[in-house]
Amino acid sequence: MDEDSSPSRSDEPGWFARLRQQWCISQVKSCSDILTVAKAAAEKQIIPHSTASLIDSVLEFHDSRVRDVMIPRGQMDVINITSTLPQILSEIAETGHSRYPVILENRDEITGILLVKELLHFYAGTPSEEDIAGFTLKNHIRSALYVPESKRLDVLLAEFRLTRTHMAIVLDEFGGVAGLVTIEDVLEEIVGDIDDEYDTAEPVHIREQSANRFTVRALTPIDEFNAHFGTDFSDDEYDTIGGFITHELGHLPRRGEVVCVGGYEFKILGADKRRLHLLLVTVMTPSQIENESTPDHTG
Repeated sequence: MDEDSSPSRSDEPGWFARLRQQWCISQVKSCSDILTVAKAAAEKQIIPHSTASLIDSVLEFHDSRVRDVMIPRGQMDVINITSTLPQILSEIAETGHSRYPVILENRDEITGILLVKELLHFYAGTPSEEDIAGFTLKNHIRSALYVPESKRLDVLLAEFRLTRTHMAIVLDEFGGVAGLVTIEDVLEEIVGDIDDEYDTAEPVHIREQSANRFTVRALTPIDEFNAHFGTDFSDDEYDTIGGFITHELGHLPRRGEVVCVGGYEFKILGADKRRLHLLLVTVMTPSQIENESTPDHTG
């Protein structure tokens, strides 16, 4: 009988065997120790730098929440339950998603999720007038998965896999719709941006939500922000509006924080431990500007 039935260490991947020679696993007592070992191993070319980056992302992934990656309510592409078949096809052609939340009268009343593939049989041939007239959207939607915005991403990913679901509706602390999150949004936190054939080469950085209120991606170049709003924020030290706001706050922004600069109120909508994601920018009224003679930071 073999003295040791465990697999031979000679079967280990080359980089793992070299890693064992450099560090003893008993010395690793925390996540920061794991990251330190991974970075040192990459510097010594024991593992690829891409592997060390993935380890870093996976460790951060455990602490990330749904609110950090979700698509805000105002940016959701939705379909009304009363939409006709041609109207739905037009929306699909314009936005290019594979799934859509279906609403009743407003975005707080989501009745289910439409999978575009459910409609393909209508267009296997030319749909007849009877098919179009008899179409009822509620017969083709699936129930929605609802998750709180505070849910951890690793838990959500496990739930996506268990339920074989690719989209969830995000609820705020009061039970209202805060946005939506997809399995792609979750995976991008680990592997980085995943572009598909519908992603445009030039992403939309600034979206108008209502009069004088805009959502702005933190990666928006300052010169683009200045051109859109007519501001003259300096880009000598910072290239993006996210870097500029981080400088104004004096620390890495946290979700919900507000800073007023140059007649504009910047509210942090999305941020994690590493970076700022999304801002809500409101054009201040003259009376508000008078009350804000100096930048005000609130949590």
